[in-house]
Amino acid sequence: MFALHEFAVGERVLEGIIETELDHNDAHASQIGEHRFVRHAGLMPLVNHSCDPSCGIAVNAHGAHDLIARRAIAEGEEITFDYAMRNHTIDHFPAHCRCGTAYCRDVITGWKDLPTERRDAYRGLIAPYLLDMEARPGTPGQ
Repeated sequence: MFALHEFAVGERVLEGIIETELDHNDAHASQIGEHRFVRHAGLMPLVNHSCDPSCGIAVNAHGAHDLIARRAIAEGEEITFDYAMRNHTIDHFPAHCRCGTAYCRDVITGWKDLPTERRDAYRGLIAPYLLDMEARPGTPGQ
C-alpha cells in the first residue's frame, strides 16, 4: 500500500473499519482487546509490517484501528505499521521479517516480545489495551 499524497506527522492515513469479530487470533486478525480479535475491512489488511513503520495505531470510536502518520510520509511512500502496535503476541508469520529497515528485529513479534527501545519509540501510537496488559504482572500471552 502506497501513499497517494503526502501526510503530516499525526495525520490519519487510513480509517479502520471492523468487518467481523473472531473467536481466535490468526495471521490476519487484529487484536482489539485482551481477548478480542477482529478482521478489518477495506485496505487495512493490505498494509505491510515494518520494524520501523511510517504509521502507528489509534483506536477509533468504533473500536477499529486507524493508522496515524508517525513521521512525514511522501507521496508514493509505502504505508506500513508494526504489527506489535496492535497484537500482544504474534505466532503466524514467517520465520524471518523482510522489512529491511535499520531497526529490523528479524522476526515479526507482538508487543510482549518487543524490545524496550521500540516500545518507547511507539508510545502514543499503539493500541491502549497493550499498555493495560503490560501493567499487570504475569499477563499470559494470547
